[in-house]
Amino acid sequence: MPNTLQDRLGFGRKRGVVTKARTLRTGGTAGGIPFGRGMLAHVLRNRFYIGEVVFKGEVLAGEQPAIVDRALFDSVQAKLTEQLNDHTTTRMKSDALLVGRISDDRGNRMSPSHARKRGVKYRYYLSCALLEGRHNQSGSTRRVPAAEIEALVIRSVREHLKLEEPMDDKDLVSTHVESVEIQSDQIVIQLSGTQKTNRQSAKDNKTLHVPWHKTESTRRREILLSGPIPLKDSRPIRSETRATLVASIARGRRWLDELTTDPTANVEAIAKREGCSARKVNMTISLAFLAPGLVNAAIGGRLPRGMGVARLCDMPAEWSRQLQMLGLTSAEAR
Repeated sequence: MPNTLQDRLGFGRKRGVVTKARTLRTGGTAGGIPFGRGMLAHVLRNRFYIGEVVFKGEVLAGEQPAIVDRALFDSVQAKLTEQLNDHTTTRMKSDALLVGRISDDRGNRMSPSHARKRGVKYRYYLSCALLEGRHNQSGSTRRVPAAEIEALVIRSVREHLKLEEPMDDKDLVSTHVESVEIQSDQIVIQLSGTQKTNRQSAKDNKTLHVPWHKTESTRRREILLSGPIPLKDSRPIRSETRATLVASIARGRRWLDELTTDPTANVEAIAKREGCSARKVNMTISLAFLAPGLVNAAIGGRLPRGMGVARLCDMPAEWSRQLQMLGLTSAEAR
């Protein structure tokens, strides 16, 4: 069973649990939407279910019978308070300067998140609609790089206010930034403590519109077609992939020659000398057993795209089976 508030939100959404829908006087409807954190916490803290009512801050005995065991209710309250304290502590310790102030262009709060790649921490702000599984309700920009947005907001606010006294970034945001909205082509910064300059009204100075576009991912995306494709119709191997493959074949042949001619040589010694694993040495040596036609096609750049080192390593020894596994004919691999 789900143990945290966030888990219970996902648990309810998977089962289609929504708020009560009601018809308005105008004919429109309200409600009928998945529960959010605030709504769910309000329901879980409702003392009506244990036969009590709250009136002007005072808890009184109600006339309705209790439908929830008090011990269970108290346990839930303790859990909610613990999660609230942890959430507050995390926010206070967070290095996300805009936490609690940033949202997407559909009003969804954006929460700080991060990922680590090769020991480097990359910080982001993610739309809570995305985190809660409401993808169709998220704004035009679901995720933004935290460092870039924070730097742009801070620079824009400093240039606008022209503060005389020095102030660090955290104090600047807490004192002068009320909200930040991420749109597809700009960042809208709502200021809270602006000053009048050049006889402009405070209202005119309260909102900053900063041009911004999310940097497109440089990750290369391709369409992969199913089934064998004739070599003449396939895209040729990339030049950098070809160079790596040819160098690996030459290296594998050199290491194989070393093992067959030097009685003292072994795979472990080569791996230690080259600074790699013994498995990589064995896989590289397997390239020395490629069919001559495959090697010639690799040198000439005639292999189709996707035929790199990883694909050609550890192939069967029979040349005909190599061609069969790769979907090539002997005429194509010449």
